[in-house]
Amino acid sequence: MSRHLHVVGARARDRRPMLEQPAGAVFASCHKGLRGPYTGVDTILAAVLPDVVRRWPDLVDYHRLEILEAIPELSELIGPAPYTLAKDAPFMERTRWYGDTMTRCFSQGIITLLREYARRLREMGSVPPTLVFDAVHRAEGTTQQFVALFVRRVGADLWPAVIGTDGGVGSALEAALTEFTDRVEAVPCPDSEQWSPADLVAEYILSDGTCDDPAAYRAYLELDPDERAVLHDRRAEELEPEASWGVRTAALAYHRERGTDPRGKGVTALRTAAEYLTLMGFQRAALEMSERGRALTDPVHDADTYRKFTNILIAQVLGLGRLDEAAALCSEVRRRYAQPLAHMTTSYFMAMIYTRFMVPRDNEKALDFQNNAVVIANGLADERLRLIHSGFQDNALALIEMHRGNLPHALSLVDGAITRADGRLGPDEWVLHRSQLLFNRARLLGAMRRDDEAYDVLTTLSEMDPRYTEYLTERAKICRRRGDLEAAIRDYDRAAELGPPLVEVYHNRGSAYAELGMIEQALTDFDFVLDMEPDDADTLLSRAELLVDGGELDGAAADVERALKLVDGDPRLHCLRGMIHLAAGDAALALPCFDAALAQDPDYPAALVNRAVALFELSEPGRSVSDLTRALELSDAAADLLLNRGIAYTACEDTAAALADFDLALTLPDADRPELLYRRALCLIGAGDRDQAEADLLECRRLGTRTEEIDDLLAKA
Repeated sequence: MSRHLHVVGARARDRRPMLEQPAGAVFASCHKGLRGPYTGVDTILAAVLPDVVRRWPDLVDYHRLEILEAIPELSELIGPAPYTLAKDAPFMERTRWYGDTMTRCFSQGIITLLREYARRLREMGSVPPTLVFDAVHRAEGTTQQFVALFVRRVGADLWPAVIGTDGGVGSALEAALTEFTDRVEAVPCPDSEQWSPADLVAEYILSDGTCDDPAAYRAYLELDPDERAVLHDRRAEELEPEASWGVRTAALAYHRERGTDPRGKGVTALRTAAEYLTLMGFQRAALEMSERGRALTDPVHDADTYRKFTNILIAQVLGLGRLDEAAALCSEVRRRYAQPLAHMTTSYFMAMIYTRFMVPRDNEKALDFQNNAVVIANGLADERLRLIHSGFQDNALALIEMHRGNLPHALSLVDGAITRADGRLGPDEWVLHRSQLLFNRARLLGAMRRDDEAYDVLTTLSEMDPRYTEYLTERAKICRRRGDLEAAIRDYDRAAELGPPLVEVYHNRGSAYAELGMIEQALTDFDFVLDMEPDDADTLLSRAELLVDGGELDGAAADVERALKLVDGDPRLHCLRGMIHLAAGDAALALPCFDAALAQDPDYPAALVNRAVALFELSEPGRSVSDLTRALELSDAAADLLLNRGIAYTACEDTAAALADFDLALTLPDADRPELLYRRALCLIGAGDRDQAEADLLECRRLGTRTEEIDDLLAKA
C-alpha cells in the first residue's frame, strides 16, 4: 500500500523541487497570512469542484452546506449557500455561534465528498490529480486539521497527497503525518541570484508577509518604518476592491494594521475580520484577531470598539475552555468601565462560566452573576434595548434555573421573553434570537415530559430553519421516548441529508437501528462515525456490543481496548470486556473485568449480572447469588434474573429459596416458561416431590423443549 508524502524543508524554495514532481498536481500554499482559515483547502476545492459539479452534481448538492459554511467564496463555483436563519442575521442579532466542533464537522463533510469523488473517478478508469499542500506549518488550525483528516481518511492509493512543512507542526497533525506519510528531507537550495533590497522588500510585501526568505524579511525590517507603512497602504489598496472574505481576514487586515493609519483603518479592518471570523465559528482565528484589535485600540478614547474586541475574545476563550482567561477579561472590563452594558455583558459571561462551562457546575454563583445581568437589562433607559436585552438575560437565567432543577420557573422566564418579543417586535425582527427562545422552550417542555407540546414547537422550528438540524435531533429524542423508533429514524435521515455529518446524528440513528434489530444499518452508521472519529468512545462501545451479539469477538475486543485507552473509567467498557471473555468461554479472565466495572460503579446492573454468571461458572454459586440479589434490588423483578438466581440457589442446595424464585418468575409476563419449568422440576426432584416435578416436566415437554432430557428423567422416575 502506498503512502502520502511529507516533504520537509526549511524554506519554500527548498521544498518546491520535490513538491513539483507529480505532473498535473494541484498546488496550494496554505500559509494563513493569505486568506486565513481554510487557506489552501480553498485552492484545492476551486481546482476540483468544477469537475465534480460537471460529473456528479449530486455529490456537491449533498455537501453544499459544509463547503460553503467553510469557504463561502466557493458559491461562485457551485451556487448559493442553503438558507439558514443564522446566516441571514446581522452580527448584533446573532445568538448562535459555531465553534471548533462544527468546523471540524465541515472538514469531515468536504473530505467525504472528495473521497467519494476519487472513488467514482477510479471506477471510471480516471485518476485524480495529486494534491500538494505546502507551508502547512504556517497554516491556520482549520487547514492543519483538514490535512490531518485527509491523510488519515483518504488513502494514498485512492488520492495521493504531498504535504510540505518545515518540520514544525501541531501534535495532532504531527501524529497523522507520522502514521500516514513517508517523510523525506528536501535538499537546501542556494539562492540562485542576488536581489536588490528594494526587490526583496517588494517580494515580501507582495507575498502579504508570507515570504520565508530571510533576506527578504531582513530587507523589509531595515526599511524606514514610514516607507514600510506606505508600502502596506499601497498593497492594501490593491487588494481591497476585489478582496474575498478570506483576504479580508488575513492579508488585508495584516496590511491595514501596519499601514499609515493603524488605529483607524487598521482597527476597522481588524474589527470587520474579528466579527466575520466569529460568525463563521473560526474560534482561534477570531481570538487572534480580537487580541490584535485590542492591542491597537485605545480603551479610553475608543471604549466601544475595545469592549467589542474584548467581548469577542471572551466568547472565544470560553468556547476553548480557557475559563480563567475569560474571568480575568471580565474583571478587566468591570474595572475599566462604569457602564451598564459592560457590567451586564460581563455578568452574563461569568454566569455562563459557572453554569455552562465549569465542571462541576456552580449554579449558585452563576445565579449571583446572572441576577445582576437581569437587573441591569431591566433598567436600561432605551425601551428597545431593554426589550432585547431583558429577553436575552431572562433566557440565560432560565438556563441556570433549569440546571438548578426549577423547570417551571425556567419555562415561565422563557415564555415571558417570547411574549414580550412577539408583542413589541415586527415579524422580521430578531428572528434568530426568537427562534432560540422557542428552542429553549421546546427543550424545557421536553424536560418536563410535556412531549406533545415540545414536539409541536420543534416541528415549527424545523420548518422555520430546516438546515439547523438540532431541531430534528431533539424531535427524534421525543419520538424515541414515545417508542416510535421509525419516526426518530426519519428525523435522523432528514438531519443527515440537510446538515453536516454530525457524529451525534449518525451515532443516534445507529442506536435506533440497533433497537429495531436492523443490525446491518446500525453497523453502517457506527462504521461511518468511527471512520470520521476513530476515538469516539461511545460509538466504539455501541459497535462492540453489536459485534459481540453477532459473535465477532475479535472485532468487539479491538473496539473495547481502543475505547479503554480513551476512557478507562467507564464501567460499561470493563463490563463489555468481561462479556467478551465470557462469550469466549473464559470466566476466569472475565471476572476481573466485572470487578473493575463494579469498582467504578458498585450498582451497575449489567456488571452484577454478568459477574454472577462468571462466578457460577467458576463454582462460586454463593457469590453469584449475592450479585443477582443486588441486581434484583436495583430493578423491578425480572424473570431472567430470578431464573439465574434460582439456579445458583440450587447449586447452593438452598431448595426453598430456589423454588421461591422459580415460582415468582413463572408469574411474570417475560418468563422463559419452558426453562423455568425444567429447572423447577429438577429442584423438586432433589426435594423428593416427584409428582409436582413430573407435572412440570410434562408441561415443559408439551411446550417442545428439552424433549430427550425430559424423557430420560421421566423414565428414571
